[in-house]
Amino acid sequence: MFDIGFGELLLIAVVALVVLGPERLPKAARFAGLWIRRARNQWDSVKQELERELQAEELQRNLRNVRQSVQQAERELQEGATQLHGQVDALRREVDSPAASAPAEVAGDGAQQAPALPAPAAGADETTVEAVDPPRQERAP
Repeated sequence: MFDIGFGELLLIAVVALVVLGPERLPKAARFAGLWIRRARNQWDSVKQELERELQAEELQRNLRNVRQSVQQAERELQEGATQLHGQVDALRREVDSPAASAPAEVAGDGAQQAPALPAPAAGADETTVEAVDPPRQERAP
């Protein structure tokens, strides 16, 4: 901070000894040391306070960034859930549509789809399962 060498300090000490004398010099040195110590302590406390404020600002900035990322993730999840609900509703409509209960239709590749099974009659035993064989097509030789 100050560019004071040993020679300059020695010159200041000799001048102080001449001006103050040997009786008052120790008291003046203690007094100067006390004021220097107080000034350093004050500077250190200001420095620490500034560092704490900077750390608090950095923590708040990090907290804001985390909140924004959490809110963005929440929005993305909500959008995904909305899309999923839409797909589920579309599948339900497709399953519940009259085309699903129509007789077997021929698929585009020539394979036949299985017919829908009839609903069990009221009072029927749910543990028995009847096998339904699809109609066989006979091939010409």
